[in-house]
Amino acid sequence: AWVLFRLDGGIDHILVDEAQDTSPVQWQVIERLTQEFTSGQGARADTLRTIFVVGDKKQSIYSFQGADPREFDRMKDDFKARLGAAGQPLQVMGMGYSFRSSQAILTAVDHSFENAESSGFTPDQPHLAFKSTLPGRVDLWPIVPEPDKEETPDWHLPVDVKAPNDPDILLARQVAAHIHHLIETKHPIPASEALDGVHPSHPAKPGDFLILVQRRSELFHEIIRECKTLDLPIAGADRLKVGAELAVRDLEAMLSFLATPDDDYSLAVALKSPLLGWSERDLYGLAQGRAPKKHLWAELRDRAKEFPATMAVLNDLRSNADYLRPYDLIERILTRHHGRRNLLARLGSEAEDGVDALLSQALAFEQNAVDSLTGFLVWMEADALEIKRQMDSAGNRIRVMTVHGAKGLESPVVILPDTGRRDIKINAQLVTADNTVLWRSTADTAPGKITSITEQMKTAEKAERDRLLYVAMTRAEKWLIVAAAKDLGNSGETWYDKVKEGMTRAGAAPYDFANGAGLRLTHSDWADNSPIDAPPPAPFETGLPPYFTTPAAKTDAARPTLSPSDLGGAKALPGEPGPDEDAGLKRGRQIHRLLEVLPDIPQGKWPEVAAQFLAHGDDAATGADLAGLLAEATNVLTEPDLKPLFANALAEVPVSARSDALNGRRIHGKIDLLVMRDDHILAVDFKSNMIVPDTPAECPDGLLRQMGAYGEALQQIYPKHRIETAILWTRKTTLMPLPHDLVVTALQNTHIP
Repeated sequence: AWVLFRLDGGIDHILVDEAQDTSPVQWQVIERLTQEFTSGQGARADTLRTIFVVGDKKQSIYSFQGADPREFDRMKDDFKARLGAAGQPLQVMGMGYSFRSSQAILTAVDHSFENAESSGFTPDQPHLAFKSTLPGRVDLWPIVPEPDKEETPDWHLPVDVKAPNDPDILLARQVAAHIHHLIETKHPIPASEALDGVHPSHPAKPGDFLILVQRRSELFHEIIRECKTLDLPIAGADRLKVGAELAVRDLEAMLSFLATPDDDYSLAVALKSPLLGWSERDLYGLAQGRAPKKHLWAELRDRAKEFPATMAVLNDLRSNADYLRPYDLIERILTRHHGRRNLLARLGSEAEDGVDALLSQALAFEQNAVDSLTGFLVWMEADALEIKRQMDSAGNRIRVMTVHGAKGLESPVVILPDTGRRDIKINAQLVTADNTVLWRSTADTAPGKITSITEQMKTAEKAERDRLLYVAMTRAEKWLIVAAAKDLGNSGETWYDKVKEGMTRAGAAPYDFANGAGLRLTHSDWADNSPIDAPPPAPFETGLPPYFTTPAAKTDAARPTLSPSDLGGAKALPGEPGPDEDAGLKRGRQIHRLLEVLPDIPQGKWPEVAAQFLAHGDDAATGADLAGLLAEATNVLTEPDLKPLFANALAEVPVSARSDALNGRRIHGKIDLLVMRDDHILAVDFKSNMIVPDTPAECPDGLLRQMGAYGEALQQIYPKHRIETAILWTRKTTLMPLPHDLVVTALQNTHIP
């Protein structure tokens, strides 16, 4: 009650559209929301509160979703009584005009449902065409009969292929051939709008045709197949099961092979698919001659030189299968290896819907599970995703769909090929009578009550099928074609029978079609409207920037990053005694490691820690060598003048920057010791040279260049600080500050090719 009170305070007007498809539960919500409109304080004198309901009982076709056209009448009577009691009488208005269809189609509709009051049709409300001069046709093709003898399909075709003379195949072929003929001959299709009282015409195009069926039966798929055979642009099925799409199955086979390389079947499917493009002969040549029990992948690897393109794709995918998410792996197949382009080239543009749905499924999987390839494949097998195509935006392509899916759509030419016999079957096992649930038994054993309920359900189903035919016929703007195949039976209740009877009552004339004699009902003079032979529209240009189609220009190879310690120049003074250069570098690294680690260790543990750090690797040291290294490091760390230096400093600090002095080249190195102060920064580098210069000016050029590079990099990072550099000579345990101008000049004099 509180929720209704809160809602009532903010709702003054309610609009219900498509009211014929509203279920009893939905009507209950509307009823609760409007209770206060006419009672108590809700009926406010200062505010006009209204409910506006739009609906057409003749278009109530969604009983499987709970819609009940009887509720429409019940609620109308309820609102009439309540509003009348409140002094606001209900206003009921009828709309007799059709703004879509030609009068020929509307006349056929009226006569086809002349005696169908129980289905919601009222004979006293005939349809009127708002566009009264719009030419129109209704054609009734002859029935495609059952063959006297079924032809046997060729031996090499799958066992479930229909016979060549199956009525569904023959009818599908007639439909596709008729559309093809109309397009090829540029048959005139009148425009909806008149110019000076005349409706000009345009040549028939694929987008003018809408083919509607009652269900997605074999006929549905045969029509799509025959249209593709004649290269007619077609939008494909209005609904598709993602896992059943050929493009998806090809991608799934590739993923299955990547997850399990010994899966011979998946590899064979992937090879023959558009993804790799093998022929039947290629696959037979690979598989037939291999040794017994030898897997197909092993055979392919052994003959890799014969199939370099295929191996390049498979090797790339296999090397990434364990590291990429399923979505990224599919995208790699589609983009890097042109899978999307190859699939669409062979299967047509409608294959893109399945591919995109598979990508969406991969993203959904990653949000709900650990993103493994095997897990995704198992998840796909258990998932039965079905998606609906947006057929109202199919472009200039033939649309094939169910009548339920076409609700709200329209087309210049509508073809109804599925108007034959369709028995009414009640599949519900449970029925309700007087608030009691009853179990439906077979007809010969069912009690009278259940039989009566079953008959009521069949009557309701029959009424809904009448309304479904009404919706199908009124999708047509100018031309409606009705066809059927196989035996219609003697009930006279098929759509074909109803339309034939209506057209006969409307005065349709016999007409000889290419496939036999039928009926045609016309309005206005279609033949007088010569087609406008306008030039075909210019192809749509995507206007891609040139860089999408032009290979990137070759660029110079990136220049390698320089190390401050490799800028050339001498690293030692002349006459430096001791070991060779490699040994000297090794000894320097050993000293550096000890000076990096030992300051944070109690001095009593230095021998133990030094032995551990220099126990392994290229810089290992033992015995006298280790003792000498430890002694030199200990002298540095225990020197009174140097202790403050190590107390508050950062060790082995990486630094990287572009050097203006080196023509913009990038440098990268590690500063042995970095002392940070509020107004200045000191960069210290350890040197273990045997001969130590007496003054900074006597330092080798290579060392000065190194310190100059550190100083320039630090100045870019800390522009507001004074940058100082110094060398710590470990042999003499002395710190030598370096003048700023000295290191800058040394760096500027560096020559880098």
